[in-house]
Amino acid sequence: MAWFSTGTTNAELISNLMRNGLINSDAVAAAMKAVDRANYVLDKRHAYEDSPQSIGHDATISAPHMHAHAAELLLPYLRAGARVLDVGAGSGYLTSVLYRLVGAPQGAGGSGGAVVAIEHIPALRTLAERNIRADGLGDAIDQPLGIVLVTGDGRLGYAEKGPYDAIHVGAAAKTVPPALVEQLASPGRMVIPVGTYSQRLMQVDKDAQGRVTQRDLFGVVYVPLTDRPA
Repeated sequence: MAWFSTGTTNAELISNLMRNGLINSDAVAAAMKAVDRANYVLDKRHAYEDSPQSIGHDATISAPHMHAHAAELLLPYLRAGARVLDVGAGSGYLTSVLYRLVGAPQGAGGSGGAVVAIEHIPALRTLAERNIRADGLGDAIDQPLGIVLVTGDGRLGYAEKGPYDAIHVGAAAKTVPPALVEQLASPGRMVIPVGTYSQRLMQVDKDAQGRVTQRDLFGVVYVPLTDRPA
């Protein structure tokens, strides 16, 4: 049903994702409605299509239904005040959605939760910041810990701000990177596409005792998780 979720506005896109059973929680629906996808795509004529789109540099913004899947899968760990790592942040769309789910409620004191977004291409890190600011979350970037944008090898994570209650990986790793498992909190959850020619979306859970389990969810097609070309 994913391909039938395209809308003419952001609100219609999210409503269609809900109608088609791709968004099942009010929290994810509210967060995605608050983040206008038109601020994160290059061709705004196609902003509300339920399909991946190029953002340059051989990278894409994932289809909205995949962002919805990721947010729903991570939702049990996306409480207010949680710490999240978004690997392969691209144009910053899901970073903003995740922050809407864990950041302090409007008018509340403190900085609330934090989302660390790591991107190995400096130009995309710059693009993500510009997009996030345009979407009204500039104050979160300007906080000491709100939305933190860094350039680096996503396979190594960002231990400085960990451990993370939830980790989202937006590109396909050949195998599950050990550094990301290490940086996952106990308990915590990671959603990551794994594979080369044949890719599977994997759910990696770490329980309160530090035991790690993996669950194969379904087949996907993502760009590869790589380091910046030399």
